[in-house]
Amino acid sequence: MQPGSRAVGVAESYEGDTSTLAAAVVRRDRVVDGFGFGRCTVGGTDASDAAARLVTGLGRPDARVLFLSGIAPAWFNLFDLHAIRERVDRPVLSVSFEPSPGLGDALRREFDGDALAERIDIYERQPPRRELTVDGERLWVRAVGADDEAAARIVRAFTPEGGRPEPLRVARLAARTGDAFARSEL
Repeated sequence: MQPGSRAVGVAESYEGDTSTLAAAVVRRDRVVDGFGFGRCTVGGTDASDAAARLVTGLGRPDARVLFLSGIAPAWFNLFDLHAIRERVDRPVLSVSFEPSPGLGDALRREFDGDALAERIDIYERQPPRRELTVDGERLWVRAVGADDEAAARIVRAFTPEGGRPEPLRVARLAARTGDAFARSEL
């Protein structure tokens, strides 16, 4: 990837019943090139729509990849990587930073009935997590629109140091700051 290649990172921060999503457009050489903000419901089912709307609203077709922080933002408001990929028309990589036995047991513990069935259906459609080591750090990647090798190259290209891709690092900072600001305005 060229130094000027761009990616969008989406991360979230929440307190209460809404979550602030932040999108950061970041060049491979670490130059931040744009921001956007959105919201989704904590414990809801609107995270995929909110993320896709946020990314398309940026109007940045030059940002060729979308990084999502994890798969279950805002208390199990699951990202459907396939649905997001369809709407944003670029590879979608969900990156998580901790080992996990999966979400099935946690979903069954927290939900029942239709709410559980909907989440299990979304969760089971997602590609498996693949472990990847970057700069000595372990992380896990799910990819739609890129095979495992391409996903690994993309993650490494946008991770200049440490184990967190720069678009996600910047998006997480923006989400935390945006959420704190929104709460101070209430």
